Amino acid sequence: MARLADYFVLVAFGPHPRGSGEGQGHILQRFPEKDWEDNPFPQGIELFCQPSGWQLCPERSPPTFFVAVLTDINSERHYCACLTFWEPAEPTQEAVCTEDAAGREDEADEGGPVRLPPAAAVPPGQLFAPKTLVLVSRLDHAEVFRNSLGLIYTIHVEGLNVGLENVVGNLLTCIIPLAGGSQLDSVEDGVRTISLGAGDRQVIQTPLTDSLPISRCSVALLFRQLGIANVLSLFCAALTEHKVLFLSRSYQRLSDACRGLLALLFPLRYSFTYVPILPAQLLEVLSTPTPFIIGVNATFQAETQELLDVIVADLDGGTVTVPECVHIPALPEPLHSQTHSVLSMVLDPELELADLAFPPPTVSTSSLKMQDKELRAVFLRLFAQLLQGYRWCLHMVRIHPEPVIRFHKAAFLGQRGLVEDDFLMKVLEGMAFAGFVSERGVPYRPTDLFDELVAHEVARMRADENHPQRVLSHVKELAEQLYKNENPYPAVAMHKVQRPGEASHLRRAPRPFPRLDEGTVQWIVDQATAKMQGAPPAVKAERRTTVPSGPPMTAILERSSGLHGNSARRLEVVRNCISYVFEGKMLEAKKLLPAVLRALKGRAARRCLAQELHLHVQQNRAVLDHQQFDFVVRMMNCCLQDCTSLDEHGIAAALLPLVTAFCRKLSPGVTQFAYSCVQEHVVWSTPQFWEAMFYGDVQTHIRALYLEPAEDRDPAQQVGEAPAEDERSALDVASEQRRLWPTLSREKQQELVQKEESTVFSQAIHYANRMSYLLLPLDTSKSRLLRERAGLGDPESASNSLLTSSMAGSVAESYDTESGFEDAETCDVAGAVVRFINRFVDKVCTESGVTSDHLKGLHVMVPDIVQMHIETLEAVYRESKRLPPIQKPKLLRPRLLPGEECVLDGLRVYLLPDGREEGVGGSVGGPALLPAEGAVFLTTYRVIFTGMPTDPLVGEQVVVRSLPVAALTKEKRISVQNPVDQLLQDGLQLRSCTFQLLKMAFDEEVGSDSAELFRKQLHKLRYPPDVRDTFAFTLGSAHTPGQPPRATKDKGPSLRTLSRNLVKNAKKTIGRQYVTRKKYHPPSWEHRGQPPPEDREDAISVSEELEPSTLTPSSALKPSDRMTMSSLVERACCRDYQRLGLGTLSSSLSRAKSEPFRISPVNRMYAICRSYPGLLIVPQSVQDNALQRVSRCYRQNRFPVVCWRSGRSKAVLLRSGSLHGKGVVGLFKAQNAPSPGQSQADSSSLEQEKYLQAVVSSMPRFADASGRNTLSGFSSVYMGSHVPSPRARVTTLSNPMAASASRRTAPRGKWGSVRASGRSGVLGGDVGSRLAGRDMLAPPQANGAPPDPGFLRPQRAALYIIGDKAQLKGVRPDPLQQWELVPIEVFEARQVKTSFKKLLKACVPGCPAAEPSSAFLRSLEDSEWLTQIHKLLQVSVLVVELLDSGSSVLVSLEDGWDITTQVVSLVQLLSDPFYRTLEGFRLLVEKEWLSFGHRFSHRGAHTLAGQSSGFTPIFLQFLDCVHQVHLQFPMEFEFSPFYLKFLGYHHVSRRFRTFLLDSDYERIELGLLYEEKGERRGQQACRSVWEYVDRLSKRTPVFYNYMYAPEDMEVLRPYSNVSNLKVWDFYTEESLAEGPPYDWELAQGPPEPPEEERLDGGAPQSRRRVVWPCYDSRPRAQPDAISRLLEELQRLETELGRPPERWKDTWDRVKATQRLEGRPDGRGTPSSLLVSSVPHHRRSLGVYLQEGPVGSTLSLSLDSDQSSGSTASGSRQAARRSTSTLYSQFQTAESENRSHEGTLYKKGAFMKPWKARWFVLDKTKHQLRYYDHRVDTECKGIIDLAEVEAVAPGTPTMGAPKTVDEKAFFDVKTTRRVYNFCAQDVPSAQQWVDQIQGCLSDA
Repeated sequence: MARLADYFVLVAFGPHPRGSGEGQGHILQRFPEKDWEDNPFPQGIELFCQPSGWQLCPERSPPTFFVAVLTDINSERHYCACLTFWEPAEPTQEAVCTEDAAGREDEADEGGPVRLPPAAAVPPGQLFAPKTLVLVSRLDHAEVFRNSLGLIYTIHVEGLNVGLENVVGNLLTCIIPLAGGSQLDSVEDGVRTISLGAGDRQVIQTPLTDSLPISRCSVALLFRQLGIANVLSLFCAALTEHKVLFLSRSYQRLSDACRGLLALLFPLRYSFTYVPILPAQLLEVLSTPTPFIIGVNATFQAETQELLDVIVADLDGGTVTVPECVHIPALPEPLHSQTHSVLSMVLDPELELADLAFPPPTVSTSSLKMQDKELRAVFLRLFAQLLQGYRWCLHMVRIHPEPVIRFHKAAFLGQRGLVEDDFLMKVLEGMAFAGFVSERGVPYRPTDLFDELVAHEVARMRADENHPQRVLSHVKELAEQLYKNENPYPAVAMHKVQRPGEASHLRRAPRPFPRLDEGTVQWIVDQATAKMQGAPPAVKAERRTTVPSGPPMTAILERSSGLHGNSARRLEVVRNCISYVFEGKMLEAKKLLPAVLRALKGRAARRCLAQELHLHVQQNRAVLDHQQFDFVVRMMNCCLQDCTSLDEHGIAAALLPLVTAFCRKLSPGVTQFAYSCVQEHVVWSTPQFWEAMFYGDVQTHIRALYLEPAEDRDPAQQVGEAPAEDERSALDVASEQRRLWPTLSREKQQELVQKEESTVFSQAIHYANRMSYLLLPLDTSKSRLLRERAGLGDPESASNSLLTSSMAGSVAESYDTESGFEDAETCDVAGAVVRFINRFVDKVCTESGVTSDHLKGLHVMVPDIVQMHIETLEAVYRESKRLPPIQKPKLLRPRLLPGEECVLDGLRVYLLPDGREEGVGGSVGGPALLPAEGAVFLTTYRVIFTGMPTDPLVGEQVVVRSLPVAALTKEKRISVQNPVDQLLQDGLQLRSCTFQLLKMAFDEEVGSDSAELFRKQLHKLRYPPDVRDTFAFTLGSAHTPGQPPRATKDKGPSLRTLSRNLVKNAKKTIGRQYVTRKKYHPPSWEHRGQPPPEDREDAISVSEELEPSTLTPSSALKPSDRMTMSSLVERACCRDYQRLGLGTLSSSLSRAKSEPFRISPVNRMYAICRSYPGLLIVPQSVQDNALQRVSRCYRQNRFPVVCWRSGRSKAVLLRSGSLHGKGVVGLFKAQNAPSPGQSQADSSSLEQEKYLQAVVSSMPRFADASGRNTLSGFSSVYMGSHVPSPRARVTTLSNPMAASASRRTAPRGKWGSVRASGRSGVLGGDVGSRLAGRDMLAPPQANGAPPDPGFLRPQRAALYIIGDKAQLKGVRPDPLQQWELVPIEVFEARQVKTSFKKLLKACVPGCPAAEPSSAFLRSLEDSEWLTQIHKLLQVSVLVVELLDSGSSVLVSLEDGWDITTQVVSLVQLLSDPFYRTLEGFRLLVEKEWLSFGHRFSHRGAHTLAGQSSGFTPIFLQFLDCVHQVHLQFPMEFEFSPFYLKFLGYHHVSRRFRTFLLDSDYERIELGLLYEEKGERRGQQACRSVWEYVDRLSKRTPVFYNYMYAPEDMEVLRPYSNVSNLKVWDFYTEESLAEGPPYDWELAQGPPEPPEEERLDGGAPQSRRRVVWPCYDSRPRAQPDAISRLLEELQRLETELGRPPERWKDTWDRVKATQRLEGRPDGRGTPSSLLVSSVPHHRRSLGVYLQEGPVGSTLSLSLDSDQSSGSTASGSRQAARRSTSTLYSQFQTAESENRSHEGTLYKKGAFMKPWKARWFVLDKTKHQLRYYDHRVDTECKGIIDLAEVEAVAPGTPTMGAPKTVDEKAFFDVKTTRRVYNFCAQDVPSAQQWVDQIQGCLSDA
């Protein structure tokens, strides 16, 4: 029985002691005045009565009621029912309140509920003060409290004739039963009717079971306010110990919501801070670090905004806000979705019927109270499903004197199949669950609804899962029981309580609430107390029973474990292998072993292994021979390697008794047990594992104590098995014992306690031994490494403090943080193990109640046990070393390049899988090539692994993986399991930027010092102190120590002064160098001389012809300068400038009008710009001395120079570094006129402006352009935005004249599109929103061809400056300028580096992923590599478009040597077909990348100085872009994709000197640049990659693209969307048969297997050959048809004894004959070898094909002379193009007029090679047409005979066919250009000349 109310308190408003405007509560009276002994008066009631603070009110409010909850220090909850009403304030109170109106206003601003207008407006008699009646009780009967306080208030207001003292006294003396109505004798005892003596009657019903919470309607209300999803997330948050805060304007709702949430958590009890109503003064409680459930008035919402980790539920708004930093784990599926659907069925029963055609007329909806119970029933079911079978994981550690119970969390999670589940893991670790175990684990106690449910109903719930109606009926049954628990006797609920009349609070009360007479109340209380003492105490007899355990648990969701499904076949394999081992059939066992090791990935197979091994143990011992022992240990290790530290499937637990049972005799008296070979697993170092094992064993022994001897079993058999059905479980035994306990005598009780205690003690000793077995390593010398592995200290420290790896993790994390391992000198492995065991012993013994004497004894014993074991191990270790070693395979020597030397001979290692599937078989199929066993070699050039797969089924395949030392990007030490015996070994992981990864485990024979030496040597080779120490320099020459490395360049003005100092002496030196043919070594810095006067012009003239013999140095040049010039002129740049007709080197301006540009030698001494080439193209009108000043405006002095000119539009492409702060940007920003006193900066800005003006005026079309010449808003191409937008596209800018015509036709050139995809950037900003396509006049066409291009404004700027957006901020273009700025957002080198790192990890992950394909795609996307490629292509296509439309472009980004180079090179490649040939691409790279100073050494981190900056693959990114274009236009490139990969590999390999150093200047300094001009070397190793490519191309067509069939003057426009880009196979492919295929000498090594299989010298047998992914090189295993035929031809020629012809000659001859091939019906052979016969519109692989209404819209490009003539030529061509295509669809080539036809060689324009073409002379149309070959229907070009001026004999020029007579050459001169032709022989040449002449005379 208990008191209904403990205290009655009257609290009124009183002044604040510190005189502030607010009042505070004062307790006027409390009854009883003395505290009850069992329940002291709670503190702080005044705060909780008015949680928002005490304030006066200008009007009477109606009375309010709510229940607050206070929790005392013993976690007891006190319910404070508060009824507040308002009375007129007394004058003193008003005075307090009018003092400080401002204070109140502040309060109001802060959201406090101030209802007070400014003081002046309130007449003094109108204020009301709050007064509160409070009942304090430990029982939660809110309705009774409301009625009782209401009655007291009614008596006062209505003035009833009842003594308030009597009512209060009766209230305080009312005694009611606690709980258990059903268990009492009669209805009267369960239902108590009370009266407070005012003619009232109330019925109090006590719940049937105390443990079930009372919720009334609170749960239903909570769901109504927040909805299902929100309540579920609050439920999960509360269970996983997050902070939950409720907000509402109603206090009653806050307490209901908190009560409802707690009711949902049943059967778990919430044990953290619980304050349903928090007063305003205590708001700082919200920043407590512990979890809580708190309610706060919504007016204080602002104060809760700063809380970062609190989940806020707004009851009034129906929202739940979860902060970003908080992660609430969700319920495991399928429980989450099931719960959700049942909740929706309960809350919205009409949902199920909503779709019925004939819905029932009425739907019965439950009352709110009933719905509340149904919702609780759903959660009760949820807990029963979550915790089903929990009793099977309880360990009874002690039964007497009190039960001690532990929960085996890991086993529970493992058997439920929820190991990975975040939610359940957190719940089981939480405080609530710990309370649940200690409260409900007890085997003998009263049971309740939950116990029944979890034990008996789970099977029913499983069966009902898919039947919603059955689920619903079960929920309703449970709800009935819950309802009955709260309302056991609904019939008797008859209340009769007086209430005040309507609006009684507005009537003027007769008087304030009276002061009660303390004496009267106290007297009533005392009397009742005396009566109670006389009465016998009412003891409620608890009905205790054995708690049912229910069925054993099942997995919550039966997951099939993927590949390792537990098929019976697998288990059979495991059983057979074990029986073979024990029968001694070792060969059979060896065959099965790989399959067994694979099967052991599955859980069932591991269990099966443990059970099988148990069968072979007799009397705890099984002695094996050496081979058997090895097999058993390998299988055990394989089992354990997949065990997590928790061992949730009990595998380690099952093996633990076995590792101390299996042993082998090493010598008389020395036995080695299996435990010494299976220590390297994380599970042994986990204290939780040992605790669970210990408690499990203790439970087994305690159970045996109490079982009758007949029932007892050998405890060893108990481990790892569920007890059989007929046996009583430990919990049953414990329950029986607890029942008997009170009946036992004192002595018997003592005896049982003692027995249990000594059982636990003996187990502790046993476990101390077991732990020392598994924690002490066999070889204590290895422990130093183990310490590092555990991450317990600096790996570099040479401390030999020893500790086994197996314990390291746990020792570091859980325990030994304070002691550290500082005793470095002593061999401390013993100390570490002793400490670990002592900690374990302390924990388990104190929890299990071992006496302190026994515990002390244990502490003394443990060091002795450990010491004794160490001594035993020493002998075992000594003897085990004497065992004959296992035969290891012999090491395979790698093949080396000429000049490559071995630095470190082979270290035995295992090469492990690196996360790429192919090597291990994976989903692709194929053999498991990795892990492989072999050796790693370090040479001066590479790190090479050679070995063989460990899997015996793969056979004798050699596995090779190598990487260039120079390409190493990351090296890290790792600890890995040796794939053979599963022991933990030291390893090394090497990652290279050529996408190889060597993940190696060192063999145990490799000492740590050898491994360390390997690392140091590798580091030394990777980062040599100077570039002269790299392989490219040391190769093939005696290594001379280089001069000390140059000082790092500083970028400040000092650089400029130094470079000036360079010139004078440098001139002399360079002069001498070429006279004496010596290498150039520049003088030291301090001896360099003074610069020449700046205004002197260099008078040099270089003609435009190619032959250097025509150089005419003028008298002004010294001989030394002449030598320099001649060398410079032969550089790639100069050859290219002359090919492009880009200017002359001239002393006078006489040719200025005819030649807009000139070659300036101003930088020949590298004085102006260190990173530019010696000769630069500048406008003719700019003086050399002005260039120095212009260069100062640009970063690194890289001022704008011309690098390419369009042959068609004559627009030029310029490049430069971006601007310093001043410059163009400055002159755009400062619009006002310059002030009279100009500064140096202003003058250089002017110089720069003049310079740009000169560039503009040098362009023919714009030289005298008048009017506004700009492209509306091309001023920003914004590349960085990630805002989806219309698919913007840069379109061809059409000629103004051709605009109307071109609306109907496609643009010239191939279209691949610069569509900006939504996710990776758009062209936009304010660039003519037209350009961005924002207000496009025509939609884009279907597949990426541009929209109708006629809409662009015809006026364009002469020059567009592409600059970095960040730098050009706030720039307004000046309307008078003829150039426009195009700010774009580009990525920095730093971002490229980061992106590349991620790309490397994506392509070569390092460790296997769960789902390789999706993981690869996800990490590829994260890397943003393709996004960067997309941006580069997008900008490049934009520039191509501008150039093609006749505007010049200056690319001026970052320092001008990274992204600028990428863009400029791509633009030239796309615009000029010459650069798509092998020769042209070489020229492009030499010119733009080498001469213009891309910093290869810096970006590739070639030397020690660059180590910190890391590898940044700018050049590789460019190659990737080229590869993307190559994929889209495979017929436009003379080189093959392999060529790009080859360059990608060797630009980082440092095998060649080509890509070393950062600029021409540095190459000259090292004497590299012109060294080949010196003595010609013999046949030594190639130093230049180009030389190597040339040599190789003569021998093999590997770099040649057979599909090469270019179109003249073709501009490519690739698609650049990320969706159109492909991952380059250079990143992903690998062939383990021979290593990377880019060192051709090595790749072409041993003969291929088919060769070996030939039986005689004849043709190879047609045997099938398996090509393995990732092992064989596919192109070599299965070459393409043409390569195969060429190889076959060479082989036959060799067999016939003839010198084989070069493949290129053969190929050219075949192509030529193909064109001439016989034609009885005038058609070519159908089996045409040539790709060129592919119909023209399929040329770009068909992907970008767009069939228009008339034939093909892809352009049919004509010869260059046709294309740049009149302005309307575009429309003319277009018209001709479409008609000719249409024409050719229906007519054969023969039907055309062909007056004369045949093959002629024609020389292409500008340095193009001679090509054989099929020419047709058409007298009717008066044309000379040419085709690619005989049957080609598409004309490649037309020479209009009307334009021919003369036909004359010609002379052979460079590259002409060698075999032809000189007289067979003739030239046709037209008004535009001269065509050079060559016929097969002299007569046919004469015939052609006559025919053409005849045609001309006819005209």
